[in-house]
Amino acid sequence: MKFTKMEGLGNDYIYLNCTMEVPPNLPDLAQRLSHRHLGVGADGLICIRRGTQGDFCMEMYNADGSRGEMCGNGIRCLGKYVYDRGLTRKMELSIETSAGLRQLWLHIGETTEVDSVTVDMGAPIVEDVVALCVNEHIFHGTPVSMGNPHIIIPWNDLATAPVQSVGPLLEVHPQFPNRTNVSFMSVADVNNIHLREWERGSGETLACGTGACACFAAARAMGRCHDAVTVHLPGGALKLIWQVETGHILMTGPAHTVFDGTLPALS
Repeated sequence: MKFTKMEGLGNDYIYLNCTMEVPPNLPDLAQRLSHRHLGVGADGLICIRRGTQGDFCMEMYNADGSRGEMCGNGIRCLGKYVYDRGLTRKMELSIETSAGLRQLWLHIGETTEVDSVTVDMGAPIVEDVVALCVNEHIFHGTPVSMGNPHIIIPWNDLATAPVQSVGPLLEVHPQFPNRTNVSFMSVADVNNIHLREWERGSGETLACGTGACACFAAARAMGRCHDAVTVHLPGGALKLIWQVETGHILMTGPAHTVFDGTLPALS
């Protein structure tokens, strides 16, 4: 079985070309291949199918085998994959996800390959602040949906944010019956937001595109940022723009191929 490992700001996924044939038991395959020591190592698995409403379909699985509705870094890499591999010559793509259709604009770098992608991430849904009790401590956060769920926790010094200890507990908090991504956010100024993310089903990651958009939406609702910001993550930075006319967020960031590989037949 051939695969490609790709990453956007260090948020890495294993890509399978499923336009012709789909491997069986993708949730189990995602778990096995994503394992950092016993597999390829990744934050999850993305299966690329031909679309029925869009050009292609992104079927995403987290590292624990659970389905993800949407992945901002993953969809940028998908755009690079289908163009660089000759599956399309279009520079503007429509991608089906479990969170709905997403539009992509591909940008060619100094070579003939895609090096960055702009994604219309859709309109966020920002809810009222909630109080969450974890180990007798109260955390106040803003629930935001980018087609997948996030809870945004403001935190002044992200170096001290309890991502590893509190993140997994908030992920499965009773407030979130389908679990949630946990975003610890620090707003440096009106143009810059900093973020550390505990991703549902994958743990702490170097970057999260939907998390960056969710933090932008929360910060904007608080009146703490402008309509164009840079979100800084451990793996790098994303450029985000709020489209006032539509209420959608445009995200631009890099996409890279790490390596191609072939796996023996899996029993």
